Amino acid sequence: MSETSSAVDFVLETRGASHALEAHVVAAAIEAGSRAAAFALGDGTVALVSLGDPKRLAARPAVHDGAVLALAPDSQPGAFLTGGDDGRFARLDAAGEAATLASWPGRWVEHVLAHPGKGSGGAGSWRAASAGKTVHLFAGGNGAEPLKALSHPSTVTGLATEAKGKWLAASHYNGASLWFVTAKEDRPRALDWKGSHTAIAMSPDGRYIVTAMQENSLHGWRLADGAHMRMSGYQAKTKSLSFTAHSRWLATSGAESVVCWPFSGDGPTGRAPRELAGGDAVLVTRVACHPEHEVVAAGFADGLVVLVEIESGRVLPVADQGRGPVSALAWSPDGRWLAFGTETGFAAVVDFAGPRA
Repeated sequence: MSETSSAVDFVLETRGASHALEAHVVAAAIEAGSRAAAFALGDGTVALVSLGDPKRLAARPAVHDGAVLALAPDSQPGAFLTGGDDGRFARLDAAGEAATLASWPGRWVEHVLAHPGKGSGGAGSWRAASAGKTVHLFAGGNGAEPLKALSHPSTVTGLATEAKGKWLAASHYNGASLWFVTAKEDRPRALDWKGSHTAIAMSPDGRYIVTAMQENSLHGWRLADGAHMRMSGYQAKTKSLSFTAHSRWLATSGAESVVCWPFSGDGPTGRAPRELAGGDAVLVTRVACHPEHEVVAAGFADGLVVLVEIESGRVLPVADQGRGPVSALAWSPDGRWLAFGTETGFAAVVDFAGPRA
């Protein structure tokens, strides 16, 4: 990563479009149809970019009173879910029209998640939002019927699911809870480990759950037999976790390189991680694995954004340093587009379609 500024920005300048939003980019997402990107901002607005015309902001509606705390693609194409410190859980379409799905005054809606279900009809689709100790589940599809409220022993710090959306995992103090979404009687599987768990990821194949700990380490559970796994050695707290599409690797932030733990076979116990794209003594702040290939996008504390091929370790610079710590990264579901944003309000989308004529 020693390229000159112009060389490092080549991909952004030739394949991307950027916007100066002048507010902390809290999260980025690309909706299920891969036609629009959204950037959730600390001033309560959400900036929307049509990927058909990415150099122009399509809309920037004020969705929340106060900061937007969470953003995710909706279960239906063409829309997003948001949560805010005003206690509202909202659905925002790509044209900028927002509708409140639920409200819990006095609580922060810090995590939202959706699953698209099966087929064009979205059978089995759902939406979820956490407010304090409770995760609220809603039906997906065109409605937003409340389905159930799932209680936890302490404030929920993260939500995750696997590829089929049958299970919903929530992290909290002293461990995590695993819920079967369509259970008639809601009894979570308790995954216990003392301490503060601050983020969570579930492997797409549903075999592993990993949480980030307060103590610069990770804790994991192999669900088949309940085996515990501890992953340590980080320079800072890990805030971003992302499994590759086939569950072979878990990419993580919190070190001066992209730390990728092996999850093939029986998991990472007794095995060393791969450390990629490091060498400049700058922390990785965000990671996002490509939805199809074993490639991870990584953002650094100095604003640098790169793609890394995990097997070969080859690095492709995407955007140069100097725009503030990278605070948001997201791929489109088809893997064509990457969206990213920084704490200083820089936001961009980059098109990784095949070579252009």
